[in-house]
Amino acid sequence: MKTALLVIDVQMALAHEDASGTERSCPEAEVNIAALLEKFRSAGDSVVHIHHHGTDPEDPFHPDAPGAAVQPVAAPAPGEPVIIKTGSSGFVGTPLQSVLNEAGIERVILCGATANHCVESTTRSAADLGYQPIYAADAVWTYGIEGPDGVSHSANQIHSVSMATLEGEIAAVKRTKDILAM
Repeated sequence: MKTALLVIDVQMALAHEDASGTERSCPEAEVNIAALLEKFRSAGDSVVHIHHHGTDPEDPFHPDAPGAAVQPVAAPAPGEPVIIKTGSSGFVGTPLQSVLNEAGIERVILCGATANHCVESTTRSAADLGYQPIYAADAVWTYGIEGPDGVSHSANQIHSVSMATLEGEIAAVKRTKDILAM
């Protein structure tokens, strides 16, 4: 089955968030993303980068902001497509589906940030479009949030819930070591 690795929003705005001391899940995510990139590149398999560009000039992901730059660990190699999105899903308003279809991709492995936002949205869209998504459980990360009810949820809780809502029904949720062994 022809597979592509989708590397989502591994950008400096999130590195800046981490540097500020914000609580996050999965500190090993970037190491696992690097391992997935190395495996896909050495095998000559498809890698597609998806970057978020905010439309508000105050957005840390705005294309003119330093946060829009890609983190070095996930820098695209020559010839790897880069898809720019302005919303949550990498498929909405972008050429991602065309890029995957032209390459004959049937299955996508998703990694990056954040687990419960753009990676989860892109995973759900991939499933809806007929791709077989694999959500790389330890190659994604997220941050804690407070709900509208005032209840705080830790980054690890959010990460776990994201995996739980995807597993089986929408995607296969797998650890990087298991993906690399496939």
